[in-house]
Amino acid sequence: MKLYLVPTPIGNLDDITYRAVKILQSVDAVLAEDTRNSGILLKHLNISKPLYAHHAHNEHHGTNGIIKLLKEGKVLALVSDAGTPAISDPGFLLVRECLKQGIEVECLPGATAFVPALVNSGLPADRFIFEGFLPHKKGRQTRLKNLVEEERTIILYESPHRLLKTLEQLAEFLGIDRQACVSRELTKVFEENIRGTLSEILLHYQSNPNTIKGEIVIVVAGKA
Repeated sequence: MKLYLVPTPIGNLDDITYRAVKILQSVDAVLAEDTRNSGILLKHLNISKPLYAHHAHNEHHGTNGIIKLLKEGKVLALVSDAGTPAISDPGFLLVRECLKQGIEVECLPGATAFVPALVNSGLPADRFIFEGFLPHKKGRQTRLKNLVEEERTIILYESPHRLLKTLEQLAEFLGIDRQACVSRELTKVFEENIRGTLSEILLHYQSNPNTIKGEIVIVVAGKA
């Protein structure tokens, strides 16, 4: 019995690792955030395995069933739609329960969006803080206030329909002259990295709202 956490490409399917392919070929079944998306990836890799849904809406009550399968001797792989499981995606609860139950867990190295966004931002990468998605409402102001004095580079994930609001609030709390970079559609054909001050980046997207699409990573310089 064993659970593998298998990172999947964040865009370009060629970014899958040889080891990830071998693991997906060898397991008894694959736990997927979205079985449709993962089905496309497995088909691309010529892999045929049973797919079970494991996402934010069922991970609490579905974990016990997965633990039961593992205790029966099954070897399973957990994948998210893109990137490494449990990084702003389902996975943490299952990993925690596996470890409580004495089930072996192994995480493969691989794709995750915030690393390339950080490195190509041109901002300091020796010390950084990953905040994931800011709360939509409750606790959002508090989280932003806590970032005001942060000296490490700040990394956030954001959705297209909240990007402008988040950039406005970051400029308000951290200052319009704070250096930043917004990375969009990383590794894909239309990859875009917009660098500059928060006010410059905000103006860019206010002037080009139709380009606000895809997965987005915001990297902001820490307080000098």
